[in-house]
Amino acid sequence: MSQLEHLYTVLGQNNVLTGPAMSPYLEDWRGRYTGTALAVVRPGSTQELAQVVRWCNQQAVPIVPQGGNTGLCGGATPDNSGRAIVVSLTRLNQIRSIDTDNDTMVVEAGCILHSVQQQARQAGRLFPLSLAAEGSCTIGGNLATNAGGTQVLRYGNMRDLCLGLEVVTAEGEVLHGLQGLRKDNTGYDLRNLYIGSEGTLGIITAATLKLYPLPKATCTALLALDSIPSAVQVLNIARNGLGAALTGFELIANNCLQAVTHCYPDQRLPFQGESSRLPWFALLELSDSESMEHAREQFEAVIAEALELGVVQDAVIAESLAQSQALWHLRESIPLAEKAYGKSIKHDISIPVSRIAEFVQETNTALQAQFPGVEHIIFGHLGDGNLHYNLAKGSAFSEDELLALQPQVYHIVHGNVHRFAGSISAEHGVGQLKRNLLPLYKDPVQLALMQRIKKALDPNAIMNPGKVLPDTSQ
Repeated sequence: MSQLEHLYTVLGQNNVLTGPAMSPYLEDWRGRYTGTALAVVRPGSTQELAQVVRWCNQQAVPIVPQGGNTGLCGGATPDNSGRAIVVSLTRLNQIRSIDTDNDTMVVEAGCILHSVQQQARQAGRLFPLSLAAEGSCTIGGNLATNAGGTQVLRYGNMRDLCLGLEVVTAEGEVLHGLQGLRKDNTGYDLRNLYIGSEGTLGIITAATLKLYPLPKATCTALLALDSIPSAVQVLNIARNGLGAALTGFELIANNCLQAVTHCYPDQRLPFQGESSRLPWFALLELSDSESMEHAREQFEAVIAEALELGVVQDAVIAESLAQSQALWHLRESIPLAEKAYGKSIKHDISIPVSRIAEFVQETNTALQAQFPGVEHIIFGHLGDGNLHYNLAKGSAFSEDELLALQPQVYHIVHGNVHRFAGSISAEHGVGQLKRNLLPLYKDPVQLALMQRIKKALDPNAIMNPGKVLPDTSQ
C-alpha cells in the first residue's frame, strides 16, 4: 500500500483504484486481452498527470494510457505482471475553447467523440470524424490510433484533423503545442509523431482540432450491387460527378446486414426480392454547401448514371433525416452484431482501391481452400481503400477452434495484403495484437528508426510497454 501513497496524495484516494474496482479497465472491448495492474489512476488535470508520470518514471513503473477502452488491438490493456499503472483519461473531459473564426476547437483527451461533434454543431461547425464507437470512444484514443472512420474520403484521418497537441512526455514534462496554426515550419513535426503512437511515446492530454462549415444539405443512398468491381466503378462515377462533396462511400457484404437485422429486429434492409439477396451493398453520402435542391440533383444524376450503366442493380435514396440515420445505423451496427455472434479474427487492412476486388477474391478462395466453411465478414471504407476483412466461425467451427487458427489465417491474409502493396493496420492501430507481425511486413529501416525514436523519447521504456514495437528479445 505504501508504494501508492504518493499517488493518493496527488490524486486523492477516490481516483486511485485498486482491487475489484479496477476490473472494467483491465479487459479490452473485444474480450481478447485481460491483464492486471498495480492500480488504475484517474487524473483530473494535465498537471496531476505530469506528477503521476514523473513518479512512475522515477520508480520505473510502467504506464498504460486508456481512453474509452474501445480499441480493437489490445493497445490499452495492461499485461499480466501487475506492475503497471493504468492511466484513465476520462476525467480530462473539458472543451477548453471554440474559435469559429479560426475554425478550431481545443478539447481534452477524455472528451467523448460524440460530445465533441455536438459541441461543434452547437457552434455552427462540423467536426467530421465519425465511427461506430463515437458514443464511448475518446479524442485521446482517436489521436493515439490515428482513427479514420466513415468520412476519411473527404476530411482525412485524425492526423489530418488535428492542428496541435498538449502532451505529457515520458519524463513528466508538458509539451505545449496547442496553437491552432495551419502553417508552422519551425522544425520537426512533433504533433504527427505522437498521433498514432498509441501512448508509447507520451500521453496526449489535449488537442486543437479542425472545424468545418456545416453542410447545407446531405443526401444518403444505399445501393445494391452484384460485385466489388461494380462498387469500384460506382465510386469512380461518384467521384467524377460529386468531387469533394462525396463524403462517404462504404462497401458492405450482404451477410453483414443480414446479421444486423437478425440481431436487431427493429432494423430493416430497405430492399425486397432479388435486390435483398445481392452479394454487396454500397452506402453513399454527399454533403453539399449550396442547397438541398442542388444536392439532390447532383446525387440523383450520379445514381441514375450508375443504374443506366448497369453497375447498380437497385437503389434507395433517403427521403428524410430519419431515413438517412436508419441507413447509417445499419452500417454502424455491424461491429455490434459481429460481437454478438462471438469472437472473430479481425483484419483492419488497407489496399489500393484498384486492387481490392482481386485481393478479396484471391484471399476468400485461399481461406476456403484451407478452412472450408469459415464465414467472411467484409465491410469498410471503400473510398479510402480500408477494409475490415474479418472471419467468423460460421457453422463449421466453434469459437475456440476458429481462434486457434489465427496464426494460419494471419499468414494468408497479411501475406496477400503485403503482396497487394497494402498495410496490415489501416485505422485500428497495432497494439499488442500485431506488434510481432511488423517485422514480416514493414521495412526494416523504418522499424529501426521507430526503435530509436522510442529510446530517445522514452529512455526508461515505461510508456505502454509491449505495444506497437515488436519484441526484440525473441
